[in-house]
Amino acid sequence: MALGLHGGRGASGQGLALETSAMATAASGAVGSRRFLLCLYLDLFGVSMVVPLLSLHVKSLGVSPVVAGVVGSSYGILQFFSSTFVGCWSDVVGRRSSLLACILLSALGYLLLGVSTNVFLFTLARVPVGIFKHTLSISRALLSDLVTEKERPLVLGQFNTASGIGFILGPMVGGYLTELDGGFYVTAFICCSVFLLNAGLVWVLPWRETTLKSAEDAWSSDGKHATVPRESAGTPQGAATPAKARRSEQNPWLEVLSALKDMKSLLFSALWDIFLVRLLMGVAVMLYYSNFVLALDERFGVRPKTTGYLISYTSALGTLAGFAVGPILRLYRHNSHRVLLHSSALTCSLLLLYSVAGSMHVVVLSSTLLSFSTSIGRTCITDLQLSAGGAQASGTVIGVGQSVTAVARVIAPLLSGVAQELSPCGPPSLGAALALVAVLIMSQNKPHSTEPRSEKLKPE
Repeated sequence: MALGLHGGRGASGQGLALETSAMATAASGAVGSRRFLLCLYLDLFGVSMVVPLLSLHVKSLGVSPVVAGVVGSSYGILQFFSSTFVGCWSDVVGRRSSLLACILLSALGYLLLGVSTNVFLFTLARVPVGIFKHTLSISRALLSDLVTEKERPLVLGQFNTASGIGFILGPMVGGYLTELDGGFYVTAFICCSVFLLNAGLVWVLPWRETTLKSAEDAWSSDGKHATVPRESAGTPQGAATPAKARRSEQNPWLEVLSALKDMKSLLFSALWDIFLVRLLMGVAVMLYYSNFVLALDERFGVRPKTTGYLISYTSALGTLAGFAVGPILRLYRHNSHRVLLHSSALTCSLLLLYSVAGSMHVVVLSSTLLSFSTSIGRTCITDLQLSAGGAQASGTVIGVGQSVTAVARVIAPLLSGVAQELSPCGPPSLGAALALVAVLIMSQNKPHSTEPRSEKLKPE
């Protein structure tokens, strides 16, 4: 009887083991996400001190808006060529190792920025940052590894909330320091120190990158071939896994090249409209931010310190918008395409309102609502990418998305420089026109149909 009972419960016992493993993986993912959020705050605090001041600093070096746009586009060009590669690299070697390398080399870039007394040094300082500043995309990929597909939009919204928190204090500090003698250089050195501190935290904190999707793969497979969750780089020594064993059998760089080839066909098929919308909306929003500090100074005589307070205020609102992602998606019955369509239409209207604003009251109103619409749209576009691209290479999918954003970073400074020559209101007006094109594309294209997860992961 004992043998019969044991045999009869074999399948249920295996299912219980898988359920326990999945629950343990989810708990580990929650702990891991809390640990790296502290690093995310430091990263964005440092960046938010410097980035809003770059246009003012380039202008102080005595160059025209067009030349400043060309210099600014160098960062986007480097991001374009490095984003997908770094995303694939993080899939192969693990999130922790790639994140640590990106933080350290970005710190080098901000150190060089602290001594950029001419345009050549400024451009040189943007090189390591342009190549390796992919900490946010790696963090998004890590979050995608740690949660289920159903939970992903909500978690990405919380991630954007954390991003907003990181931008609350930085612009105020940077705006205050830049009005001091040599304040920009002091700000750049502080940013470098913050990145070094961040790298130390990534190195010291006990991270454990556990992939929840593997547990779900086990549920979708039959009982005879059920697998246990895998652990990627960052797992304690001695806990060898099948994923690591497979990586040791093949050159990691060959895996990266293979992933790039797979994503090439994906980019020009299922995801072309999503990436085109991402490009258009990215350029539109960057045109708004590209000359924000300079435009408020020229149009309304607002000092950088006051503009820093406004940027911090809108960042705080963006943080609150992240908490609203879950209720909004439930209201729209988890239709990310429709949410993105409506948020993009709102962004288009607000960019137009900002471009014709006659007072700071209208600027504050448009900036308030823009922080909300852009935060919601950023979450939905990432979720649509991951849904259409599949769950097997989240780092690569996000990396390609970052490459598209990098193209926007190339185009936006050039367009902004030309439009700035015509009028301080030129960049946001052009951004409104591009956002309108994105809305028309989304209106004409139906949302991508996604199969149930068990079908997508069903073994052939």
